[in-house]
Amino acid sequence: MILAISSSTAACSAALIQRGDLIDERHELVGRGHAEWLMPMIADLLAGRRPDAIIVDCGPGSFTGVRVGLSAAHGLAIGWGVPLNGCSSTALLAAAADAEGEIGVALIGGHGELFVQNFSHDPLSPLDALRSLAPQAAAAAIGAEAVTGSAAEELVALRGFGRAIAALPRAADARLLPDELASLPPTPLYGRAPDAKPA
Repeated sequence: MILAISSSTAACSAALIQRGDLIDERHELVGRGHAEWLMPMIADLLAGRRPDAIIVDCGPGSFTGVRVGLSAAHGLAIGWGVPLNGCSSTALLAAAADAEGEIGVALIGGHGELFVQNFSHDPLSPLDALRSLAPQAAAAAIGAEAVTGSAAEELVALRGFGRAIAALPRAADARLLPDELASLPPTPLYGRAPDAKPA
């Protein structure tokens, strides 16, 4: 049984997955306050059960949300002595999207930029690297007709074509990921260089 955790965006969610099937999940749009929401959500979901492994959404997304999810996942993995793997928020969104062929992912980033990445949908595989770009550059970087994510509507409007699927990552969708996208190192995917510069 795998515990999946996602707190990298305004959504906060946890799910239990066994052999590719969803056992149970909790998913809330919380905006902020993931540190207060996540552990009680996981405790309620588990109801005394103990998973055999953990997969955590490593970002990109909110700096704080990414850190909260990773800290919780690392602490639980150490306490239970179970394996821990990572996945990306963009892969979670691409996996869940109702689309064929290529799918673009666009998430609200920092400093007015958008996180963007292109995926092939069948089989699910990234077509390029994750990037953080100004809106016009982000619109030019996504060619797929269908775009999913928190910035999908903005990107489609900027391009003037396509179909927007407004969505946030959901932990339960980790069950849809191929092994290579569900076994990333459990380290932050910030999607952009840090703002602070060495003195």
